[in-house]
Amino acid sequence: MSTGTLSTSQPTRYTIEVIREEARQLVEKGIISRKQPIYTLCQYIPAREWVCVECELEQCDYLLRDRIGDLLSHESWEND
Repeated sequence: MSTGTLSTSQPTRYTIEVIREEARQLVEKGIISRKQPIYTLCQYIPAREWVCVECELEQCDYLLRDRIGDLLSHESWEND
């Protein structure tokens, strides 16, 4: 009989809001551009979690070739 231990750490749940916030922070820091495709985010999200991100984007009708600006289209501007 063997006793295995299960990992108790939960993977990050990538909701569309979390994905938008990650993208927004990268854009604000100047690391990525709003004109780049959404799949650029895969460089900044752990590979084992990218499948979850892709599924969430697909459920929200985003394509990986869509621009990051499309993902951030619901931003509010303070100087408008």
